[in-house]
Amino acid sequence: MPTGDGLLARIHPPLGILSLAQLCAVAEAARLHGNGHVDITARANLQVRGVTEATRGPLAAALTQAGLGDRRHDGGPQRLTLTSPLCGLDPEALIDGLALAARIEALGHSVAPLPAKTLVVVEAGGRCTLPDAEADIHVRAVATGLTEIALATGAAPCPLGVWLEGEVPEVVAALLAAFAMTGARRVRDLSDAERAALPPPSAGEGTLRSRGGRDEVPQEGSDGARSGSALHEGLASSGRRAPLSAGLRPDRPSPTRGPPSPAEGGGKAGVIAVDAPFGRVTADALLRLAAVAEEAGAPDIRLSPSRGVVLAVDPLRAAGALARLAADFITAPDDPRRAVAACPGAPACASGSTPTHADAARLAEAFRPFAARGLTAHVSGCAKGCAEPRRRDLTLVGSGGRYGVVPNGAPGDAPAEWLTIEAALDRVRGAQTANLEDLFRTKP
Repeated sequence: MPTGDGLLARIHPPLGILSLAQLCAVAEAARLHGNGHVDITARANLQVRGVTEATRGPLAAALTQAGLGDRRHDGGPQRLTLTSPLCGLDPEALIDGLALAARIEALGHSVAPLPAKTLVVVEAGGRCTLPDAEADIHVRAVATGLTEIALATGAAPCPLGVWLEGEVPEVVAALLAAFAMTGARRVRDLSDAERAALPPPSAGEGTLRSRGGRDEVPQEGSDGARSGSALHEGLASSGRRAPLSAGLRPDRPSPTRGPPSPAEGGGKAGVIAVDAPFGRVTADALLRLAAVAEEAGAPDIRLSPSRGVVLAVDPLRAAGALARLAADFITAPDDPRRAVAACPGAPACASGSTPTHADAARLAEAFRPFAARGLTAHVSGCAKGCAEPRRRDLTLVGSGGRYGVVPNGAPGDAPAEWLTIEAALDRVRGAQTANLEDLFRTKP
């Protein structure tokens, strides 16, 4: 994919997990065949920047040798599922999210022609949630061994029913095959009638609810959840539950307390989560990350949708590892950069006219009081909004060296006014209110 700083090469680690050797291979490949810059995306993938026509072949060969080459060549998604990086680490999870995602990947690989952006989000419960993910199909644990499947609508997902954990991959594969036949780009683009026309998956004996009837979804801790769990256990003991493939749950250190959310950062109970500033790291930073992970006893690197990484380390080495990562990653949970999204911008992207990363860093500091209240911002190089297409409390959209200011909106929305970055920062710094719409408004 061509960009302002050369070609962009996307890497889709299976389940978002890399071995330490694979991480080092990516870093070396980025340094030898790119410009040394690597992005961590919101789908927990990697992008090597600055690739040229002369280096694209050697880069592909190096990645394939490391086990990170493309799997499909029909234009479909190289990675179909997204899970929390805490899957397999959180003892409070209700289902085996990694095994479930791996099975969906295996079945989805044979479904064609799936659009390249197709995404199935698997939320395993406990701390393994992804509340902001833009999925086509949502798979969400609602009780031990029980999952709800829902379709994207552009608003709240539309629930189809609750199935036993082992039945879900085949149900999702059937939905994907039906979606592929519609010719739509995303499930949310379907009309209500088209979505309703998707054939309901065959109901196995463990199916608790069919399309509709949302009030019947059991909730963990409720009587319904206990009844559903009891049903699941009864079916499993009678041999009627379709089991997932054995051996897919990773052997990881069991934390004594629940691990932190990737968005929280910090180290606790042997699990540490850090983010890359606006999703950008260097090849050298990845090599340092691999060294820290190895010394701290982490078996692998888990990419996070918050554009960072999660490591399961020796609890006694967690604090030291976190301190060493602070030079390259965001480690403090209250760092305001966590609240600000930014695309590469100029000169890295040919569509950008503003240095979004530098401007986002300045905005983050001015935005600190708002970030402390839970508000978010986005600095986009153009109206496409590649880093964050959805609504944020404050969005700055670059064009012609200035920014269109969109309070409580998305990059494609009409700006309230156009300002230089200095003028926008002055407004934010002088704010005495959390109502950002009052700061940016076209005067009559």
